Amino acid sequence: MNIDFLGKRKTAYFLSGLMILIGIVSLIVRGGANYGLDFTGGTLVHLKFEREVSLNELGEMRKVLEQLNLGKSIQQIGEKKDEIMIKVKERKEDMGALIEATLKEKGNSFEVLRTEMIGPSVSRDLRKIAFASIFFVFVGILFYITLRFELKFALGAVLALIHDILITVGSFSLLNKEFDIPIVAALLTIVGYSLNDTIVIFDRIRENLKVLRKEAYIKILNVSINQTLSRTIITSLTTLFAIVALYALGGTVIHDFAFALIVGVVVGTYSSIFIANPFLLEWENRRDHH
Repeated sequence: MNIDFLGKRKTAYFLSGLMILIGIVSLIVRGGANYGLDFTGGTLVHLKFEREVSLNELGEMRKVLEQLNLGKSIQQIGEKKDEIMIKVKERKEDMGALIEATLKEKGNSFEVLRTEMIGPSVSRDLRKIAFASIFFVFVGILFYITLRFELKFALGAVLALIHDILITVGSFSLLNKEFDIPIVAALLTIVGYSLNDTIVIFDRIRENLKVLRKEAYIKILNVSINQTLSRTIITSLTTLFAIVALYALGGTVIHDFAFALIVGVVVGTYSSIFIANPFLLEWENRRDHH
């Protein structure tokens, strides 16, 4: 293959800028991210049924509770699938009794095992820890790639990762999906996946800088991307197959987690080619001009 990826970098800049801008505007219009119970606090109600709860029954309960703005998050737990966990953003001591009365009107037979309220201070601490974990991951990546390659490679990789995070978070805001601890885990997974793709290309660039040292820098970058393209496509597609299956068959509980991974894998593959490598070219061009 001999595709001129770097020749299309300005189009890529425009598309990336547009996607990030749409996400930022959405966050501003909505007044910030739609934080889940983990980050806002609320009430957790644990119910145990007399028998296994089917997916259809779980869906019906979700509809009933959502009509009353009670059950934003309902998760089936336990080996026997006879327990469910309901998370509600409101903090009320009688929330368990309210949910119990609402569901029993529909003929459900169960007992309330526990009702817990998550205070704002706990959720605020969780939010700080989540953001701190992402920040320190970026710092570690910057340090590691600088040691293994050069500073410009590290900055290019981090720029691509920030690009991936912004677009993924923006897509969640556009669709008004909840942002909670599992989504933070998904973002960290995306960072690892995207970084792996980027380092494979960087490694080939480093080799080609020695083999093709008489060629123009832009040609070395294009050759390196083309040489690793088949590997990139195969890896991304096989990963996507697994995640799409998880999204389609994994149930409502992990839909948002799987959705974040789908967006992250697609955008991460794109940024490894169209964000990280153009940054190297721009860095070299500026250095030559000086």
